Amino acid sequence: MIRENIYKLLILNVFIIPDIALADTPGDAAGWYQRAVELRQAEDLEEAWAALEEADRQQFSPIRVGIEKARLYTLASEADQAVAALEAIAASGFTAVGAIQGDPVLAALAGHPGYDKLVADMSVKAYPCAHDAAFDAFDFWVGTWDVHDASGVLQGTNTITRDERGCMLTERWTNFAGGTGMSINFLDRITGEWVQIWNSEGGGQIQIRGGMTDDGMLLTGTLHNVAAGTTSDFRGLWTPLPDGRVRQYFEQSNDGGETWVPWFEGFYTRQ
Repeated sequence: MIRENIYKLLILNVFIIPDIALADTPGDAAGWYQRAVELRQAEDLEEAWAALEEADRQQFSPIRVGIEKARLYTLASEADQAVAALEAIAASGFTAVGAIQGDPVLAALAGHPGYDKLVADMSVKAYPCAHDAAFDAFDFWVGTWDVHDASGVLQGTNTITRDERGCMLTERWTNFAGGTGMSINFLDRITGEWVQIWNSEGGGQIQIRGGMTDDGMLLTGTLHNVAAGTTSDFRGLWTPLPDGRVRQYFEQSNDGGETWVPWFEGFYTRQ
């Protein structure tokens, strides 16, 4: 009886398992693509190509098929063909260069002239702010700073970072008493103006816009006090100084811009 059971198990191993494998044959384009990936990972490149071609024939995502083709060409040491496959998807409008640069297989193409040029060209489209000098105008304010008033008394600390691939600056302020506020600053490409939108924990809201002048970055707009429900004309001027510091000068008007009074003056020194 034991021997008969062993024979039955052997029969199951020989005949039934292949039937299960056949049942797992992909039935749609996504399945064929996944099979191609699995075969490539198993280093069966010839079968991977066959599965990928079937996925392509069934009109699976041209972008993903193109990237997988580039992977297979790369593993086959056919760098020129790999680059050509990537160029084809870039020409179709694909701009996610990070997906290419971060791919562990395609990383082997780094140093190939065609690949390096493709990445550079794609980066300009993927991260336009980082390649547009107009977005650099406020960079003199970027840094981690101690902020003193004109008499040298510490008023707080401020950190300004360049974020979103250069599309915006983020300000994070803490005053001497622990109060906080933050702003986002960006170039409005439609109007050509720089914009600052500020909010503090105390309900101070600033919305100002403008641009570079001979005296520095000058932005004008409004200051709103949430608690008091008041709104005033407001303007700020950031001036880079010869010694590396930055002067920040805010003014407020309570008569529609006829006259202005100082609101805050701070001198930024890098930590």
